[in-house]
Amino acid sequence: MFGVTALLFLCLQFLSPEMRASLYIKDPRQLSQLESVIEKYGLRKPMPVQYALWLREVAHGELVYSETAKMPVAEAIRAFFPATFELTVLSFIPIMVVGVYFGVLSAVHRDKFIDHFTRFVAITGYSLPSFVLGLLLLMVFYGKLHWFPPGRYTLETDMLVHSDSFRHWTGLLTFDCLLNREWGAYVDVVKHMLLPASTLLYISVALLLRITRSSMLEELSKDYVRTARAKGLPENVVIRKHALANALIPVVTLASLLFIGLLGGVVITETVFDFPGIGRWGVQAAQQLDVPGVLGSTMLAAFMFVMANLASDILYAVVDPRIRVGD
Repeated sequence: MFGVTALLFLCLQFLSPEMRASLYIKDPRQLSQLESVIEKYGLRKPMPVQYALWLREVAHGELVYSETAKMPVAEAIRAFFPATFELTVLSFIPIMVVGVYFGVLSAVHRDKFIDHFTRFVAITGYSLPSFVLGLLLLMVFYGKLHWFPPGRYTLETDMLVHSDSFRHWTGLLTFDCLLNREWGAYVDVVKHMLLPASTLLYISVALLLRITRSSMLEELSKDYVRTARAKGLPENVVIRKHALANALIPVVTLASLLFIGLLGGVVITETVFDFPGIGRWGVQAAQQLDVPGVLGSTMLAAFMFVMANLASDILYAVVDPRIRVGD
């Protein structure tokens, strides 16, 4: 995380103090105050001092103003991150269940019909671009059937969630709609997430399925599995309590990286479905040369990556007791 902040800070040094000072100004009519902004944030001081001051701003959430989001970067992250988080959770849980289950099933029934079928699904999902699948789903389920529209919610739900009577308990629309007992709004929000979540499910589960199958096949061929079978243990016990526990170790690594990839913002999927998440905001910021927006989305992705690796290390100790976090 320190390396990422240092790299981002060095990138900012390619801008003149005046250009960096303009990033803190929301109203173009206030550009005459550039010198006072430069003095306030120490933009002419030595680089180590500037870096220390910049880290203090980041720690306090003072990540200047994003022209793309029309709000300070810290507020933009709070506005866009919940949508990405909800989409990630809605996608990740089925990805893990489907990927691990069918990966194990494919390995146990090797070279049978279910194995060939799951391998075909994995190959097509792994090779199919996400934007192609997303557009196909939109054409069928929105263009033809009018079931699942793109975007975040309808205009009616938008008016409801921005009304004074709607209380934002968690910042997550699905939970807030349930807590406010707005069942219609809840159904509307979930309907808008189903197509992007299905796209992520099909694309991501392919890789997880292949890794689970390969890891499970490797474990099933080891001596301890043959010994367990020779002792007369039931096949389901051999698979669940012996082979699967060891086969899940590489799956944990992939799952943590997959989760952080989703949480960092799935750029293509969010763009195709016009879903207002972190990924789409980051792309729009880059297209409009919105430096604060790019820096904010990049720092968030880096932070999520660090947290995912930490969670992965902890899960290692849970999945395999031989591994200790401090080792």
